Amino acid sequence: MASFIIEGGHKLHGEITPQGAKNEALQVISAILLTPEPVTIHNIPNILDINNLINLLSKMGVRVTDLGNHSWKFQADRLDMEYLGSQEFVQRCSTLRGSILTLGPLLARFHKACVAKPGGDQIGRRRLDTHFIGIQELGAKFNYSMERGVYEIDANELKGTYMLLDEASVTGTANIIMTAVLSQGITTIYNAACEPYIQQLCRMLNQMGAKISGISSNLLTIEGVTELHGTEHTILPDMIEVGSFIGMAAMTGSDITIKNVSYDNLGIIPQAFRRLGITVERMGDDIHIPEHQHYEVSSFMDGSTMAIADAPWPGLTPDLLSIMLVVATQAKGSVLIHQKMFESRLFFVDKLIDMGAQIILCDPHRAVVVGHDNQIKLRGSRMSSPDIRAGISLLIAAMSANGVSMISNIEQIDRGYEDIEGRLTALGAAIKRIK
Repeated sequence: MASFIIEGGHKLHGEITPQGAKNEALQVISAILLTPEPVTIHNIPNILDINNLINLLSKMGVRVTDLGNHSWKFQADRLDMEYLGSQEFVQRCSTLRGSILTLGPLLARFHKACVAKPGGDQIGRRRLDTHFIGIQELGAKFNYSMERGVYEIDANELKGTYMLLDEASVTGTANIIMTAVLSQGITTIYNAACEPYIQQLCRMLNQMGAKISGISSNLLTIEGVTELHGTEHTILPDMIEVGSFIGMAAMTGSDITIKNVSYDNLGIIPQAFRRLGITVERMGDDIHIPEHQHYEVSSFMDGSTMAIADAPWPGLTPDLLSIMLVVATQAKGSVLIHQKMFESRLFFVDKLIDMGAQIILCDPHRAVVVGHDNQIKLRGSRMSSPDIRAGISLLIAAMSANGVSMISNIEQIDRGYEDIEGRLTALGAAIKRIK
C-alpha cells in the first residue's frame, strides 16, 4: 500500500500533455486477439489497469514487444488455449474489469471463452447483461460454473442479427462489435454506444479488414468477414485526464496549458466546465486555462439552480462528475450534481465535508454543492481513495487546501493516471509518494 503526502496551496505553471486514453486502450488492445498477424498500437498509457491487461495477454501466449515511447507490438498467433481454462487465468480476470473485453475476440476467433466476474471500481452495480445478451443473440451459449465461479461460453456458429441494446454500454457495445466482425452475415446494433473510443475501435477494425458502417452514430451495421489482418493504430488523448487538468487548474488558481487534447473529440466537456464559470480557451488543439481568482456557476435561463448530470455520449461522461463536484466547492454559487449511472460514486463526499466543503448528499445519485467562492479554503485531511475518479478528485481537493493532506490506497489512482505525482510536481505541485 502506498500513500500521497500533499502540501496544499501551490500554484501550477507550465504545460502538460494528457496520456493515452485508458478506456480506448482496453478495447483496442483486446482487439489484437482477433488476428494472428502483428498489431502495433501507439500512445498506450503506462498505468496499472493497462499493464495488467498486457500481462494477461502475455500469459495467454500473445507475443508482446515494448517498442518504447508508449508503443507496443502484439501478435496473437500462438495462444495457449489450455491456459484460458486455468484457475490462474480466472483469478487474473477477477481482478481486472477490462478482462471482460477479451470475451468477444476469443469467441469470434476460437468459438469458446472462459471469463470470471471481473473486478474494478467499487462504484455500484455494473452488470454484464448487455454483453451477454448481445453475444447470445449472435449464437453463443453461456454456462455458469458455480464451482469455479466462471462463465464458460461456446459458439460453434455465430450469425449476424438485429439487436436493440437495453443500455448504451460502452464495453458491452465494444464486446458485441468484436464478436460480430467475424460472424456470418450482417449484424445491426441499435442503441449502440458511440463514444470516441468506440469510434476508434471501429476504425481500427476496419483497417484490419472489418466492414463496419454507421461509425459515430448509435446505429451500427457490421458485415461479417472470415478473417482480419494486422494494422497500426494510435490511441486518442484521455478526455478524462484533460477534464481532470481543467478542474485542477481552476481549483488551484493556476495558469496551465494542456497540450494535444484532440479538442474535436472532447464533446461537451469544455462547455460543462464553462457552466461552472471556468475560462476554457481553445488554442488550436491545445487548451489554455488562465489563473482564476473567482469562477461563478451559471444558472439556467429562468434563474433556477444549475444542474450537471451525466448521460450517454454525446452527453457528459460520468467519469468527470466527481471532479466537477470538487471544483464546484470553490465556485461562487450552487450546483446540483446528478450522477445517474452509478449509485455509489458520490459517497466520497463525506471526505470533502470533513475538509470543510458545503455539500448536501440528497441520495446516492444527487448532491448539492454550495460554493465557497474561495472565501473559505478547504483544509488538509487524511483520506483514502475509493476508486480512480474519486481518488483524483481528492488529490485536486488536497492540492487546493490549506495545510497537508494524506491520501492512502493510491493504487486506485495508479490504475488510471500515469506518474501523476511526477507530472504535477514538474508543474509546481508538492506531492510525495510514500510506502
